[in-house]
Amino acid sequence: MDMQPNAYMMLPGITAEEIGFLQQATAGLDENQQKYFFNVYAGKRKSAQDVLLFTLIGFLGIAGVHRFVLGQIGMGLVYFFTGGFCLIGTIVDLINHKTLAMEYNKKMAYDSFQIVKMGGGFNKF
Repeated sequence: MDMQPNAYMMLPGITAEEIGFLQQATAGLDENQQKYFFNVYAGKRKSAQDVLLFTLIGFLGIAGVHRFVLGQIGMGLVYFFTGGFCLIGTIVDLINHKTLAMEYNKKMAYDSFQIVKMGGGFNKF
């Protein structure tokens, strides 16, 4: 895979803001590290559409599913036991699903960057 600046366009539902963030985050990496970063990040990333789908599931039945998917176990439990703050929190998350996805993806980009910088699983041959 060629790691041209638009390689991130292959990720489903990616926004221009996310591409800019990823290009800035990986600017100091060499080509092999960028390839490894892309593979790690692509495996961890959630699209805004996925977050929207899980939030709708929470709205229609099991509140907090989207928070569990985003790794926010505590908030997921709070949503679950309060019915998504009596659906108000779930409605707010439906509106802000893109922001939730972007925040999650930024954390995953940071984690992926740390894995690449530590050389975890990186073949140096």
